[in-house]
Amino acid sequence: MVTKKRILFIANEMSPYLELTEFSEIVNKLAIKANDSGYEVRCIMPRFGTINERRHRLHEVVRLSGINISIENDDYPLQIKVASLPNARLQVYFLDNEDMFKRKFVFNDENDAWYDDNGIRSIFYCKGALETVKKFGWPPDIIHCSGWMTGLIPMFLKTAYKKEPVFSNSKILFTLGQNTFKETLGDDFLKLSTISNQIKEKDLEPYADCNNLSMLKGAASYADALSFGDGDVDKSLIDAFSKVKGKKVIQYNPDSDLTEYLQLYNDLASK
Repeated sequence: MVTKKRILFIANEMSPYLELTEFSEIVNKLAIKANDSGYEVRCIMPRFGTINERRHRLHEVVRLSGINISIENDDYPLQIKVASLPNARLQVYFLDNEDMFKRKFVFNDENDAWYDDNGIRSIFYCKGALETVKKFGWPPDIIHCSGWMTGLIPMFLKTAYKKEPVFSNSKILFTLGQNTFKETLGDDFLKLSTISNQIKEKDLEPYADCNNLSMLKGAASYADALSFGDGDVDKSLIDAFSKVKGKKVIQYNPDSDLTEYLQLYNDLASK
């Protein structure tokens, strides 16, 4: 019996739940295409307050909820909710927390002011996503991350979670998108990102500027493969990562039918 290969999508946004950039629709299409092509697919995203639970039929997964996510000296309870992606037989898991996500806006308040806790929100989301997968007991062959908020996940997987059995065969694809904010993630961002003594100061060097660009740069440095998901990616990222020795790179192609992604999933899962 042939075991299905498993793909986990971890994103800040996914159509129809949240659409901040054009790649939200691509994540939706990729998940469905991979599922229809014989992969076992699961998706994870934050349960931002803008997502209507009733409309999208979210419900809590009690057996998965109850995890506490520790960041420095604080514990934050993690609640897991799930919905079925419309027109597809696959599940999307939503990570929720009263302090982190239950607000009426995503990254900026009603006056368009940047939330000063967006840094710790991203750390919570990245760590929470990986802890959720551990709770699943569902080892993914491919982890496809997209959106700046997932930028710490490739580094976490190569350091703090390196010896976790559930991730022992996982390969990481990271999609580089456009810069969507100009603010920083806070003076304590690097300190708070050190979620384990397995993370050393040098491991955080790509993230040193604590901004949108450094989140993408850091993720690209640690990922096993890359894709460009937007035509408006920062030139420094294009120069640094369009051709990387030992890493397969998918260039941006707005007319793509996404088959190159399926081929890359196959290639990574076979390594």
